[in-house]
Amino acid sequence: MKLRQSRAARFAAALLIAPVALAPMLATPAHAIIVFDPSNYAQNVLTAARSLQQVTNQITSLQNEAQMLINQARNLASLPYSSLQQLQQSVQRTQQLLNQAQNIAYDVQQIDRMFQQKYGNISLSASDQQLVTDARSRWQNTVGGLQDAMRVQAGVVGNIDTNRTQMSALIGQSQGATGALQATQAGNQLLALQAQQLADLTAVVAANGRAQALQSAEQAAAAEQGREQRRRFLTPGSGYQPGNARMFPNSGN
Repeated sequence: MKLRQSRAARFAAALLIAPVALAPMLATPAHAIIVFDPSNYAQNVLTAARSLQQVTNQITSLQNEAQMLINQARNLASLPYSSLQQLQQSVQRTQQLLNQAQNIAYDVQQIDRMFQQKYGNISLSASDQQLVTDARSRWQNTVGGLQDAMRVQAGVVGNIDTNRTQMSALIGQSQGATGALQATQAGNQLLALQAQQLADLTAVVAANGRAQALQSAEQAAAAEQGREQRRRFLTPGSGYQPGNARMFPNSGN
């Protein structure tokens, strides 16, 4: 009997304690309970991935723009080499040799005047001494023209070493060009080098032609002078006069 009363008392006490133990759980607000939503989580992950892709695309675009600016800067970079001074010096050396032409320079008016004086028709009133003087002057012009031609040839040959050095340097600059502008400038300087070489070739041709022209003019003038001297020799009264000659005037015969 006492045992049943003891169990009844413990059960009653448990009922009294149960509401007190459950009270904290019943007092917790509904919004404080964490609930995992898989659909919302997936949407958030997708949004973050898209944002990251946009940032990556922006970074790539900035890199491309930076590379484009670098390439533009390279294309606009000037060639750090110039062969202009060396080419001008070569042209000046050849020009100086042409300006040092002996007796008859490369001048149209002077050529006309000299040919009229010494290479034209031989004057019938000129003295024999004047004919000899003119012939010697023409010979000197011819020899001077030949010497001038050889000097120009020697000067052009001397420019070959300079041209070869400049060509090698310009080709190296062209191959190592960092942009379009440098390559174009190197190409322009190579064209200038070719123009200088053509100028040297023109000078050689002109000097050789001048020498040949003087030689031909001398031969034509010599032929004309020879005819005049033969005419004077055969003219009665002024040419050869026959006469008697005594070989041994002191002999007794």
